[in-house]
Amino acid sequence: MSDLLVSLYSARLSELEAQAHRIDVLIRPVLPPEMYLVVDWVRDNFSANWASEVSVAVARQPSACLIAIDSGNLVGFACFDTTARGFFGPTGVHPDSRGKGVGVALLSASMQALKSLGHAYAIIGDAGPVDFYVNAVGAMVIPADDKGIYEGMLRAKRT
Repeated sequence: MSDLLVSLYSARLSELEAQAHRIDVLIRPVLPPEMYLVVDWVRDNFSANWASEVSVAVARQPSACLIAIDSGNLVGFACFDTTARGFFGPTGVHPDSRGKGVGVALLSASMQALKSLGHAYAIIGDAGPVDFYVNAVGAMVIPADDKGIYEGMLRAKRT
């Protein structure tokens, strides 16, 4: 997977924000008392590595982890400025809530947060759905021969 570069001053982000406002889901930062609930949810639905990044993001002040809530239920999350400054991710939406715009809303709110922190560009590290990011925010693949910051990262052995 590739790292992607996103201009936070692109008109596409305004279009994304308008699209996100039409989605009926609450996007907000994780509160400290919710940290373990969110971390456990991410571990159960995605991975232990992502749960670690969520822990770091929530411990920051202000929190650098946003959650999506639909009818009182956690349905998605997105971290930013966590693994490295200006990075977006990890992010995930529960399978039952995919295709409803939750990911768009989380992406939009995260890009706006990075912009408000003074970043001109965001990096989507080790991006999975490259086409989604290219279409949503005009992301561009960063040419590299290795895995960037994730090269040599320790990973749990699967049994």
